[in-house]
Amino acid sequence: MRNFVRMLAIAGAALACTAAGAEEEKKAGGEAVGVGSGWSAEVAPSGTRCITLDEQQAATVKLVSDYFAGLGSLKGAFVQTGADTKRMKGKFYLQRPGKFRFEYALPSKQLIVSDGEYLAIQDLDLNNEDRVELDQTPFRLLLKKEVDLVRDACINEVQSAEDLIVVALEDKSPDTPGRIKLFLAAKPAVELKEWLTTDAQGQPTKVEISELDKADDLKPELFKIEPVGLSKFHPQ
Repeated sequence: MRNFVRMLAIAGAALACTAAGAEEEKKAGGEAVGVGSGWSAEVAPSGTRCITLDEQQAATVKLVSDYFAGLGSLKGAFVQTGADTKRMKGKFYLQRPGKFRFEYALPSKQLIVSDGEYLAIQDLDLNNEDRVELDQTPFRLLLKKEVDLVRDACINEVQSAEDLIVVALEDKSPDTPGRIKLFLAAKPAVELKEWLTTDAQGQPTKVEISELDKADDLKPELFKIEPVGLSKFHPQ
């Protein structure tokens, strides 16, 4: 357990010390700053082979799979930390299968919306948008109608302790790039706490979530992708 906690601490320190040139480059290009790297399909292939799961690891992955399969509607708060250690906060809304919305707190005016088919990354200040098919992102595995990570995912890493589960995975499909590392609480019940993705330049993005509430009254328009000039925030 001590070695496992030490490993996580080293990983966190490495994340905090990662080089930070991406923000200025994005500003110069007129693109949204600090948002897209953790969401778009342009994330680096891991180069890591699938591991062969032992009985305990397979049971852990199934536990994580069952957690995502059982998610219905959910809302909460998030904090995103980029490779430059810049932190951005906001609120999120999720409705399976495939729909979610992340609204960044002012003054950023940035928005991530998935309608179940496409994922749009919008900057409402710059009036620009990047849009990809949800099936071309690592989130497809976790939010589709039937979640079965043992069957559909290439598992790169499984770690479990008394109160923490860590699973790194990628899609077995060669058409779905990207690797995502999940951190979940194991007690009192399995619950997603954060994830880590890496973009095509090797820059990590961490998203932590909190204040989770199983909401049954989410409005359908939350998950509608509006033209970027018409998009607006929908506080609940």
